[in-house]
Amino acid sequence: MTDIILESVLTCPHCGFAKQETMPTDACQFFYECEQCKTLLRPNAEDCCVFCSFGSVKCPPIQQQSGCCGQHG
Repeated sequence: MTDIILESVLTCPHCGFAKQETMPTDACQFFYECEQCKTLLRPNAEDCCVFCSFGSVKCPPIQQQSGCCGQHG
């Protein structure tokens, strides 16, 4: 079993601002407000959370290949 990475760098697609955040292990984060431009980020259609869409590391459930709570299908 591989170690789960809990830190991910979220990069805003609107202004390019990047910030390291700690990912929740027991829930998906569907919204994230960019500190710089205040844009509210939402996951891309094919992703379960903002970390999967805009983070440097996928969320813990995806890392564990157990699926994510917001994943469809």
